[in-house]
Amino acid sequence: MAEVILHAELRELKGKKPGALRREGKIPGIFYIHGENNLTVALPEKSLLKLIHSSETNLINLKLSDGTEKRCILKDVQLDPVTEKPVHVDLQGVRADEKLTLDIPVVIIGGIPKGVREGGILQHIIHKLKISCLPEHIPQHIAINAEELLINQSVHIKDLKVENFVVLDNENNTIIAILPPLVEKVVAEVAVEAVAEPEVVGKGKKAAEGEEEAAD
Repeated sequence: MAEVILHAELRELKGKKPGALRREGKIPGIFYIHGENNLTVALPEKSLLKLIHSSETNLINLKLSDGTEKRCILKDVQLDPVTEKPVHVDLQGVRADEKLTLDIPVVIIGGIPKGVREGGILQHIIHKLKISCLPEHIPQHIAINAEELLINQSVHIKDLKVENFVVLDNENNTIIAILPPLVEKVVAEVAVEAVAEPEVVGKGKKAAEGEEEAAD
């Protein structure tokens, strides 16, 4: 998988407040790995946004201001509920011989599925899958070729052919599906109404005739 370089400043907890850092275009964060002390850091917002909005998972080479380097992944991002800008990030350190648990984006490839060309609707249900693997085997994304998928067909987790990692989600979960055209449902509803309406009118007519006979 691709490895990206991210520069970070080491900071003291008694230093600048998080709000002051953000006004300078920096996002506070924490680096952690078991067996070592946590490190509080500040990262350039512009560089961080590229990682946050990427559709791929990347291994990070974190270059710290004291000259040391740490390999890690972007584990969690806290966003402002109003602006949706990052306000804090968690960076999880990795070791070559230790497996990680992380969420990997699902990407649909192959162009427009056959079922969609025939009028069906593509439903993308699961956008990320939780996997376990060694750092060297982290996939940037999990690709699903939907080109041959027809109406009423779907792809489940158990249908995936994966190597070097294990998917931890329920194997029976549906990832994508091609639904029938909505127009079929509309036509069916109209047909039912068309059949039901004369019956109601007929009963009303008989009732009216009965009333007239009773009146005579």
